[in-house]
Amino acid sequence: MTDAAPASRRPWAYAIFLIIAGASGWWASFQLTLDKFAILEHPKTALNCNISPFVQCGTNLNSPQGSAFGFPNPIIGLGGFAAVIAVGVTLLAGARVANWYSWIFNLGVAGALAFVIWLIGQSAYVLGTLCPWCALVYLVMFPLFWIVTLRNAAHGVFGAAITPAGRALLPWAVPIAIVCLITVGLIFQLQLDVLHHL
Repeated sequence: MTDAAPASRRPWAYAIFLIIAGASGWWASFQLTLDKFAILEHPKTALNCNISPFVQCGTNLNSPQGSAFGFPNPIIGLGGFAAVIAVGVTLLAGARVANWYSWIFNLGVAGALAFVIWLIGQSAYVLGTLCPWCALVYLVMFPLFWIVTLRNAAHGVFGAAITPAGRALLPWAVPIAIVCLITVGLIFQLQLDVLHHL
């Protein structure tokens, strides 16, 4: 990191977005972590997120997919979304970051989205449930990925050759994310008829 940039150059809207997105994802991960603790303490406990047999988080938390790396997935969220908040606060404070820093952050966000897409498939097609707190993570991750990636492209993080495309696509980041989220919603609706089971 270099010295603080003038306040007028601070990407305050982007920084605030990262903080809000990170906090939302962290809160969902925290709630899932509490639910996992509750299940470990009392396996038959009724979780607040268990709305119906098809809309619940208990099945997801107790499944092998819920501990894909040998420990509960929400722990990944606690650390990962805290990092998103930290980056947002860093930018809001006026710090400028090197390209390699943005590269690593983007790579982490892309990896997180890939994991989330895998979990969406497992939840919809294998477990047959929609986890409410997981749905909040979905709502966060798609906008987070597209806004971070296209902003980095527009600001030359991936090289000058990609910058024009990044600048052209950046205004479309939110619409693209909305299309992705609608697609996810349709997958769950067509597979589980979620609206009927709320």
